[in-house]
Amino acid sequence: MLDEIIINQLQAIVGKDNVLIGSVNLTTYSYDATADVPHAMPEVIVMPTSTAQVRKVVQLAAWKSIAIYPRGAGTNLSGGTIPLDHGIVLSLQKMDQIVEIDAENLTATVQPGVVIQDLNNAIAPFGLMYPPDPGTVTTATMGGSVAENSGGLRGLKYGVTKHYVMGMEVVLANGNSVRFGGKTVKNVTAYDFSSLFVGSEGTLGIIVEITCKLLPEPKFHKAMLAAFNVMEDAGKTVSDIIKAQVIPATLEIMDNMTIRTVEDFAHVGLPTDAAALLLIEVDGMAELVVAQEADAVIRIVEENHGSLHIANSDEERDNLWSARRAALPALASLNNTVVLEDATVPRSRVTDMLLALAEIGRKYRLVLGTFGHAGDGNLHPTILADKYNADEMSRVHQAVEEIFATALKLGGTLSGEHGIGIAKMRFLGNEIGDSGLELMQTIKNALDPTHMLNPGKLIPREEKTHVSR
Repeated sequence: MLDEIIINQLQAIVGKDNVLIGSVNLTTYSYDATADVPHAMPEVIVMPTSTAQVRKVVQLAAWKSIAIYPRGAGTNLSGGTIPLDHGIVLSLQKMDQIVEIDAENLTATVQPGVVIQDLNNAIAPFGLMYPPDPGTVTTATMGGSVAENSGGLRGLKYGVTKHYVMGMEVVLANGNSVRFGGKTVKNVTAYDFSSLFVGSEGTLGIIVEITCKLLPEPKFHKAMLAAFNVMEDAGKTVSDIIKAQVIPATLEIMDNMTIRTVEDFAHVGLPTDAAALLLIEVDGMAELVVAQEADAVIRIVEENHGSLHIANSDEERDNLWSARRAALPALASLNNTVVLEDATVPRSRVTDMLLALAEIGRKYRLVLGTFGHAGDGNLHPTILADKYNADEMSRVHQAVEEIFATALKLGGTLSGEHGIGIAKMRFLGNEIGDSGLELMQTIKNALDPTHMLNPGKLIPREEKTHVSR
C-alpha cells in the first residue's frame, strides 16, 4: 500500500474528498466492463478537477515510481483500465466541463469526463450532433472514447472517434502538458500527434482536453427492419446495399440467438423465427434523397428474399433502435459471464464470418449470439458462459482464439472498436508481426520510458522498463 505521506500529498493536490481509499472504493475500481480478465486492486483512487492537478499527480507518481491508470466511466471492453500494478487509478470523471461550443466553426471543446450523450444534448439546440455513438453513449466519457477510438451504430456513414478529433491537450509521463491541433479544418504542422494519442488507451499520455468536430443533424431519416430466413441472404443484402452506393447511417445485424434473447428481454415485437435481422436507417438533409436511398434499400432487401417493416413514426423508429441497444444487456442476462468480442472483417466477408461464428459456437458447444455493425464489418460475437465451470471456460478460450484467427484469415482485424487492453494483447503479434510490436515499444519507450502510464496494456511488457515499486 502507498504510505500515508504519499496519500497526504495526493490530498494536498486534489483535495481530501477527491482521494478515495478503503476496500469498498478500491474494489469498485479493480475491474471494468470486461469479462474473463483478471481484476486488480488499486492502492488509491485520485479524482482531479483540473489539468494543473493532473500534472502535479503525474509528477508525484513519476518521482515515486508509482503506476498510473487513467480511467473514464469504465465501460471499456478490453480490460484497459484494470490497475494490474496497483498504484493510482486516475479517474477523470470530475473533469466534466464543456469548455466551449463553437457553432460557427462546428466544433466543441470538452474536458475528458464529459459524457457523450451530454455533449449531444448540449449541441442539439444548435442543430448539431457529435456522430460517434458507442452502445454505452449515455455513460461513456469523451476521454475514454478518444483513448479507445470508440465506434458505434453510426460508424458506417459517419466514421468513428478518430474522424472527429481535431486537437487535444495531453499530460505526458514527465508531467508536462502539450497541445496540438485545434479548430482549423486543415493542419499539417509537425507530426499528427492527435492521431497518435487517439486509440492509445492511456499508455502514452493523459488526455485532459479535446476539440472535436461537429456535424449538422440530418433533417430526414427513414428506419426499417428487414427479416431473413437464411443468414446468407442477410449478408448478401449488406454487400448489395454498399455495392449500390447507398451508405446508410446505420446497418446493424442480429442473428437468431440474439433476436430471441432480445425479444424475451425487451418485448419489442421482433420476429423470433427469423435467421437474421437487419436494422437499417438512411438519413440526410434532403427529403428526396433520403426517399430515393430508402427505395433502393427496400428493393435490395426484397431481391434477397427479406421481409420489411418500415418505421412510420419517431416512436416506431426509437423502438427499433432500442431493440438493437438491448442486444448486449439481453444476452448478458443469460449467464454470469459475457465474453464480447469485436473481430472485424472486410464488408465483403461478413457472410463468411457470420457462418464461421455459428460453426464455432457449435464446435465448442457454447451459447454464442452475434450482433453488430454489419455495414462496416464490425461484428460482436457474444459468448455466454458460467465462469465457475472450468471445462466450459476452457472451451470459451479456444473459441475466442478461433474467432480471432478466422477474422485475420478473412483479411480482418482483432479489434474494430474495443481496443486491445489486456484481453487481446497476446494475439497482437499475429496481426502486426514482430516489427510492428517493436515499433510500438519504441514509441512507448520514447514517451513513457519507465512504463508508468497504464502498464501492461496494449503493448507487451519489456522487463527492463517495467515500473518497480
